[in-house]
Amino acid sequence: MAVLYVLIFPSKMNENKPGASQNLACVFCRKNDDCPNKYGEKKTNEKWNLTVHYYCLLMSSGIWQRGKEEEGVYGFLIEDIRKEVNRASKLKCCVCKKNGASIGCVAPRCKRSYHFPCGLQRECIFQFTGNFASFCWKHRPVQIITSNNYRDSLPCTICLEFIEPIPTYNILRSPCCKNAWFHRDCLQVQAINAGVFFFRCTVCNNSDIFQKEMLRMGIHIPEKDASWELEENAYQELLQHYEHCDVRRCRCKEGRDYNAPDSKWEIKRCQCCGSSGTHLACSSLRSWEQNWECSECRGILYNSEDFQKAKKHTLPNTNSVGITDCLLEESSPKLPRQSPGAQHKDLLRQGSKFRRDVSTIMMELGFQIKKKTKRLWINKTNIWNSALDGFRNQHFNPSYTIEIAYVSENDNFGIEHPGSKQEFLSLLMQHLENSPVFEGSLSKNLSLNSQALKENLYYEAGRILAISLVHGGPSPGFFSKTLFNCLVYGPENTQPILDDVSDFDVAQILIRVNTATNVADLNSIVNECYNYLELIGCLRLITSLSDKYMLAKDILVYHVIKRVQAPFESFKQGLKTLGVLEKIQTYPEVFYSIFCHKPENLSAKILSDLFTVRALSDVQALGFWNSYLQAVEDGKSAITMEDILIFATGCSSIPPAGFKPTPSIECLHMDFPVGNKCNNCLALPITNTYQEFQENMDFAIRNTLRLEKEESSHYIGH
Repeated sequence: MAVLYVLIFPSKMNENKPGASQNLACVFCRKNDDCPNKYGEKKTNEKWNLTVHYYCLLMSSGIWQRGKEEEGVYGFLIEDIRKEVNRASKLKCCVCKKNGASIGCVAPRCKRSYHFPCGLQRECIFQFTGNFASFCWKHRPVQIITSNNYRDSLPCTICLEFIEPIPTYNILRSPCCKNAWFHRDCLQVQAINAGVFFFRCTVCNNSDIFQKEMLRMGIHIPEKDASWELEENAYQELLQHYEHCDVRRCRCKEGRDYNAPDSKWEIKRCQCCGSSGTHLACSSLRSWEQNWECSECRGILYNSEDFQKAKKHTLPNTNSVGITDCLLEESSPKLPRQSPGAQHKDLLRQGSKFRRDVSTIMMELGFQIKKKTKRLWINKTNIWNSALDGFRNQHFNPSYTIEIAYVSENDNFGIEHPGSKQEFLSLLMQHLENSPVFEGSLSKNLSLNSQALKENLYYEAGRILAISLVHGGPSPGFFSKTLFNCLVYGPENTQPILDDVSDFDVAQILIRVNTATNVADLNSIVNECYNYLELIGCLRLITSLSDKYMLAKDILVYHVIKRVQAPFESFKQGLKTLGVLEKIQTYPEVFYSIFCHKPENLSAKILSDLFTVRALSDVQALGFWNSYLQAVEDGKSAITMEDILIFATGCSSIPPAGFKPTPSIECLHMDFPVGNKCNNCLALPITNTYQEFQENMDFAIRNTLRLEKEESSHYIGH
């Protein structure tokens, strides 16, 4: 009786004793097993003498969560749990033949009931989403594969043990990657550890499609952060700095581990590996800002082929630039360290630290591009439609390397002309900016165009934009902050502004509402616009002047966001191509400038650093080239820096992914310059005087771009 008394009338709760509930049986399945991966967390409410497995409680067919999370057990009220236990006591489990079967198959006319552990034993499916449906072994969902071309075993992509690639209860296939197979148990452990924010396909990193399928197949994905994110001080070692002087002869009397900030005995780490250090004085560094490489990294850097080439072929006005000056900016830790020559060409020459960060992200996206090529035949008189035809072709794969061939509809012989991919993407982006899928002057939002919706152009616009960025196209630079925030944070978390409204009549209504000075004026505006406000669902009762703010907000949200919900979702799906949208949402501060601001103006130094010099170049011509760049920057020429870049590469700005191949210059015995946009090569004329050099450069660039502009004004309008 004493034992019975303790069980029924416990004097106090014993939540602080982790082993107190281990020997207590779950009121649903009557098992005392404590296995969170199989049955969920085991929890005991000692006040009411109640022990449950989380999954047993969650999947029971006759109970609902009517309380708050902190009420009862996981939000299930004690009285409801007791009623469910009482209901289940009358039902016999079709597996173990004992009473208490609280879970029933949801298939019509199926009367099978079972305990949760018994259901697992008979390979039932429990869906931890929606209405938390349960399916018996006869009616459970299955993965259907139309054809099985797998002859050999494949490894589980989590545990790497080989399995037969046939979908069964214990073997599941990824819905997004045909070659990704998993053990059910491996997936469940992974889901519990990763949580909803990090559980995704181990091959392609997809989360939406992958999680939806895994939930359908009975994998429980808890709504929590990843287990590794919850460990206290889990990443503490990453905050520790290396502080040790590793030079051969340390001059510090206090020893190699002595570090005195803001003095000559401050320790500077290697800018390449970060795992070696030196006192400033030990390496004759004048300031902490001056970069330093350890002996091992220096040997790798300065013996590289690119560095040797860079030393042989420098511009005349850069001979005085030292090694240290070439390395003034530190590389992103994600980038493999390049030689100073290669870094000078690809990173330092292509912008600031922000540019390098963008380049790093673009490089990561670029890893998806395969060597296999896909040629697009582009008609310049109708570039948009011919591009759409190419991208919509069933054999087109966005991860293939793109080749461009220009064709003319007036050419009866069908002759192809090799084209510059980056020039093509620049022209495509110009058309996209002025296409009917966007509205606005400078900062644009999505429009509502029924024809574009019908032709699925919003999806294609997002897809083309993603492909363009990854394949080396220019920055869009025309998005409004509102559109960008919708993509990153979701429309529900974005508040539009008046500048987002391009419709003059709607803008006037908003201005009148915002400038109303009394309730009478506000009601007058509402009455005048009654039909419009009723149509868009923004009609509201005006009782005070402060109601104008909510009214204006409702109109703004409808016109800018709700009205274009269908185009936005379609555009968003297209932007997921090659994982671009996921990167945007991961690094919004980096992509904001790419999408919402035009690139910064080019300077003589940027162009001088951007172009590498080919071998056997004429020294005098190179000197003329540098003088010409300075003259253009000073406004002494009708040509702009952007004109020079377009003439040589087809782009008016440096793409976020950089140029491939790197722009170069060479000097040839001819009268006028020649730009090879396919190779990003600019051939400079060799002349006797600088005046002749400038006149010839101005004449060739100005007239070439004028002819191209006349042609583009025709095909951009199509």
